[in-house]
Amino acid sequence: MKQIIIPENERSTEPLDTEMVIYHPDMKRANEWILTEYQPPVRDFCIFVPCSKKKPYHESPSHKIFDRLIFGILEPEMVHIVVFGTCGITPRELDEQYPFMDYQFMMGKCNVSKIKRDFIRMESERLARYLERTKSNYKHRIAYCIGDFRTAMEKAVETTSVPVTIVPKRETIEKNIQPSKGFIYGSLNQRDYLQDLAEAISKPLGRSVIEVNEKEQMINDNDWYVL
Repeated sequence: MKQIIIPENERSTEPLDTEMVIYHPDMKRANEWILTEYQPPVRDFCIFVPCSKKKPYHESPSHKIFDRLIFGILEPEMVHIVVFGTCGITPRELDEQYPFMDYQFMMGKCNVSKIKRDFIRMESERLARYLERTKSNYKHRIAYCIGDFRTAMEKAVETTSVPVTIVPKRETIEKNIQPSKGFIYGSLNQRDYLQDLAEAISKPLGRSVIEVNEKEQMINDNDWYVL
């Protein structure tokens, strides 16, 4: 029987669709459960990917694109997918659990400086704890992220010294900056960024890097991607 992180009769009545979602008691409680009670699997790879607008994450258009690339290179038993961002930290096999399935607010839409600062601080601390707790679980760690999510991951890596390959590469991001967009870095679903992810996965295996399909559909599905 699947364990329920927060039983229905113990859930807060506070809304999960406002910019205060990062402070929501159930989001905090669920993340604390993951960081203390959840038992992460042992895998060759851990790949961190950002949360998406559509829930559950594994059914979202963006995650389906990520999965086609990841599982085109790796066998499922080789990799653990971990989602992070507005949700905190969510091993993707738990993405149908409350509150990860139920919140609606997207950090990418938040322009409140204090909340953005708090998010980076809180998320970097959670990521650091997860990296420390799982440092013997994975041989390789890759984080696919841009924007504030990337900043949080970089801070976590700096804090722990646990190695994580963060992609896209900085030079790839700079090449794809779109000044006219609300989010200048564009979408992680674009070809150049996906190519960097493919390289990061293939390199530890000593394999040739696959060529990412240039006609991959651009999808505005990621939390931090705002037109």
